Parts: sequence; structure tokens; C-alpha cells
Amino acid sequence: MTEHGRLVILGASGGIGRVLTACAIGKGWEVIALDLPATLDACPPPAEVASAAVDLHDPISVETAFAAIGKIDGFVNLAGYMSQIQPLINTSLDAFDDVVAGNLRGAFIAAKAALPHLAKNRGSIVNVASGLGAHARPGFGPYSAAKAGMISLTKTLALEAAPEIRVNAVGPSAIDTDFLSGGAGRERRAKAPINLDAIADATPLKRIATPEDVVGPILFLLSEEARFMTGQTLWVNGGAFMP
Repeated sequence: MTEHGRLVILGASGGIGRVLTACAIGKGWEVIALDLPATLDACPPPAEVASAAVDLHDPISVETAFAAIGKIDGFVNLAGYMSQIQPLINTSLDAFDDVVAGNLRGAFIAAKAALPHLAKNRGSIVNVASGLGAHARPGFGPYSAAKAGMISLTKTLALEAAPEIRVNAVGPSAIDTDFLSGGAGRERRAKAPINLDAIADATPLKRIATPEDVVGPILFLLSEEARFMTGQTLWVNGGAFMP
């Protein structure tokens, strides 16, 4: 048994996931990495980290992975993706459904698979949502709606899993990772589809978030220091949005 127990990270091979994995190991967690097969191949976890390929569009793959892992103490859901940035009126039904399925439906599938394996009276889930879930901006309609749903899902799970298991979320602003240019293991765009310099200039702290900025709040919510927090969303945005 490690100091903090066993932690499953869904999306462990992404930009935030790689940093979270390294920091969690440094703090004594035994990490198990979950991600898409292609993403695990493109960005494999450290040698000491067990991993399993899953796809949120295939609930059986997620359930099978958690059944094989067994008892855990923490679960972080980093999985998600955006669609093309465009007005809702120009968004096809297929594109809308795809983003909602990958983010909101996926969060439901992952949480439902994880909850039976979380240790009672110490287990913790952290969903990574987005500031867009509460601070909608033009062009991000499907993603904003899905992340708003994830925040509501987090609150419901927190009520239903209490008092044995805590469920919280982190709502970051734009983060300078490969997510913005297509994502780890995916086809890369030539550049990020948003103006990072403009976002940094409009942010009181005058920069774009890094993965390290988000990893700290995630690890806090998993820890005993956050033992009286559930159903909450921590906004990590450099002061750009203050709900």
C-alpha cells in the first residue's frame, strides 16, 4: 500500500495527464493509466505505470478495465475533446452528438464504472470540466453544453455517493497543451484554433495556464486536505472568470 493508494487517470497520455501522472507518483500514488489505444502508443506512460486501452464510445472497454484494476482510492477523468469552432446554427447534429457523447456521456460511463471500485470513506473522483461550462463563449456551443452537463453530473454524483465517496471538478481555462492542436495521438493542427496571446492579455495574471497549474488543484481535491469538499468546482483561470 502506497502513501496515497491507487489512482486511475483517464486521459493519462494527454498533456495534463502526463504531468499529473508524474506528480502523483512523486506524491506516493500508485497510478494506473487509461487512454485510447492510439494515444497510449503515441505517448506511453512511464515504465512503472500499469495501463489499459479504453474508448469512452465503448462502455464495455471501460467496465472491463476497471474490473481488472480492482479496488482504487482515486479517479481523475481528463478525457474530452472539442469540435470545430463555429456558431451552433452551423453545427451539424452529428458533430453536436459526437462532442456530447465524448465529454458528457463519456463522463457518465467512466464514473459509473469507477464508483463500485472506489474505497469507501476515502475514495475521491475529480472530473476535469472547463470554464466554458459556466462562462459560455461564441463558437464553443457543443463543448460548453457538454462541460456544463459534466459540472451538473458532478454535483449529482456527489450527493448520491456521499458520505463514503467525494466527487468534485476542476474548471480550467485554455491550457497550453497538445489538446489545442488536436490532442495527443490525434491528427495535429498547424496551430491552435484560438488566439493564445489574446487570451493571455485578457487574463489578469497575463499568461496562459500550464498543465502544472491544473495538476495542483486536482491533487488537492484528491487529498485529505479536501476531505470536507464534495460537489464543488475549482475554477483555475488566472482570474479571467470569477463566478
